Amino acid sequence: MDDLEMIGLEAEEKMQKALEFLKEELSGLSTGKASPAMVDKITVDYYGSPTRIQQLGNISIPEPRMLVITPFDPSSLGEINKAILAANIGVTPMNDGRIIRIPVPELSEERRKEMVKIAGRNAEEQRVAIRNIRRDANDTVKGLEKSGDITEDDRDLSLGEVQKLTDKYVKEIDDALAAKEKDILAD
Repeated sequence: MDDLEMIGLEAEEKMQKALEFLKEELSGLSTGKASPAMVDKITVDYYGSPTRIQQLGNISIPEPRMLVITPFDPSSLGEINKAILAANIGVTPMNDGRIIRIPVPELSEERRKEMVKIAGRNAEEQRVAIRNIRRDANDTVKGLEKSGDITEDDRDLSLGEVQKLTDKYVKEIDDALAAKEKDILAD
């Protein structure tokens, strides 16, 4: 495999990771419906080590606006409760000694707009990351041409391929953002 192919594959891999990161970030935004993704990133101090909630118990959704966490170790209930409150995700957990119920409130119009702005900021951060990946790949290609390893035509071809990748992933980011905005604004 030649250098130009490697540059293209490396750029695409990094762009794919940026897109996956965005999708993960967007999944954690509240849409007014219960989703395990709301608590996925929350870590609990479990016997001195930070542990994600999903590793400490089962997360279920018995009804559309209710999240239930059933810990494997009932002694971790208090720590899970504290971690959810500290995460400031706009919900108040209810601990009954066996399980934690998290009622997900209806989003106000103001809160919905705030969530859309947060989603937009997340998407823009990843667009910038993709453009930076493009810049780095282009710089590498131009360096190869400057050192005489590739021809001008190869350079132009490679720069065009990197731009196609950039356009593809920016569109996928825009699509993911549009879908999340629709989800947030839906009643």
